[in-house]
Amino acid sequence: VQLQASGGGLVQAGGSLRLSCAASVDSFSTYAFNWYRQAPGKQRELVAGISTGSGTPKYADSVRGRFTISRDNAKNTVYLQMDSLKPEDTAVYYCNTDYAVIHGTFVRFDYWGQGTQVTVSS
Repeated sequence: VQLQASGGGLVQAGGSLRLSCAASVDSFSTYAFNWYRQAPGKQRELVAGISTGSGTPKYADSVRGRFTISRDNAKNTVYLQMDSLKPEDTAVYYCNTDYAVIHGTFVRFDYWGQGTQVTVSS
């Protein structure tokens, strides 16, 4: 499993960015995905997740209503649309997959992408 994150950059507070995570997997729709972030001096935290198939999203309280996670199963890609960005959203953002449902069997694992830097200026 290979995960390639992209889309980070520098943006002013109130602006938007869209992160992409391209996954090199077979049967992409059977995998669940997450976005985590890690700010300097802080622990890595879960930002958003999306389940298999059409995907049920979940969000951290700190980003709910501002961030939207989605998936395009035809393109093997997961997105994180980030709106109304705040300086406290500044972090390295990582794509992760931690389970799949393969032939009806729940399979757990832990794969990470390389991270993409998001910097929000005030």
